[in-house]
Amino acid sequence: MNQPLNATEVRKHWSEFIDSVVRNKPAQVKRNRDLLAVLSMDQLEALLESQKIKICVIQEEDGTFTGSIDNLDLAANESSIEQLKQTLLQDLVEYASEYMDNFDLYFKSPNRKAHFPYVYKVNTLIDSTEQLKEEVEIYRGDKNNA
Repeated sequence: MNQPLNATEVRKHWSEFIDSVVRNKPAQVKRNRDLLAVLSMDQLEALLESQKIKICVIQEEDGTFTGSIDNLDLAANESSIEQLKQTLLQDLVEYASEYMDNFDLYFKSPNRKAHFPYVYKVNTLIDSTEQLKEEVEIYRGDKNNA
């Protein structure tokens, strides 16, 4: 296990520290009682790669489709699966923005803390709606188990 680096030393050698993180490996920095993780965007992307955005879809008796994003409290009902996907992704982008705007509240809420990896992925690593669409996996749910 790596020992955290002292913040004062990191500050003195800032350029070398950044180069080391980007080219070699993540680091931890300790300042007083605070401990920080520092990693490159490539390392962050690898860390969040397993956080898949999965939508469970159920066809209703009236022919519409109800879907929800796994691990998040987002659900919608639309006339087609494509429209459902579009609505849920729009809701996800809005939720991710709201989460970060109210980070202190959301992150400290027990029922929303686990949303953070998905929110951070959407806010930090996804550049476009098309890229977000590529991240989504859709699967059919069983209405009896919903």
